[in-house]
Amino acid sequence: MIILVMGVSGSGKSTIGQLLAESLQWQFYDADDFHSPESIAKMSKNIPLQDSDRMPWLMQLQKAIDHWLETQNNVVLACSALKDSYRIMLWRDPQQMRLVYLKGPEKLIQQRLQSRYNHFMSADLLDTQLDILEEPKTALYVDISDSPLEIVDQIKTYLQLQP
Repeated sequence: MIILVMGVSGSGKSTIGQLLAESLQWQFYDADDFHSPESIAKMSKNIPLQDSDRMPWLMQLQKAIDHWLETQNNVVLACSALKDSYRIMLWRDPQQMRLVYLKGPEKLIQQRLQSRYNHFMSADLLDTQLDILEEPKTALYVDISDSPLEIVDQIKTYLQLQP
């Protein structure tokens, strides 16, 4: 099974994804690690990515998801997946995938981004992410105002998952 944890930068995808994977004894992957050096350089310079920049990234993720499903690996994937079209590309097997959307107040996300160091995605790009965000119609919506451990417990309870 694959749990795709989505949301804008600063919503806690990596933190929640790692904690969830650890608690389930699953593998964790961060979609940021699949970006090309060119895309990371753009974002580091506060240049928002275009769909043409994202396409190779999405194709790499699609390939990884296919592999995980084929080898029956249990994976938590932290991925922004901001547009419905991106999620459609990544959604390989509805029986083996679950979508968790981390949602919260813009002010809280902005505060998180401003206090974050050593990440290529700056707080200046949050508006561009919010502009293109298409909230999923079918997903587990989770309020990011709760503590990370509470969020992980909510996800596990809702999805009826145990290690």
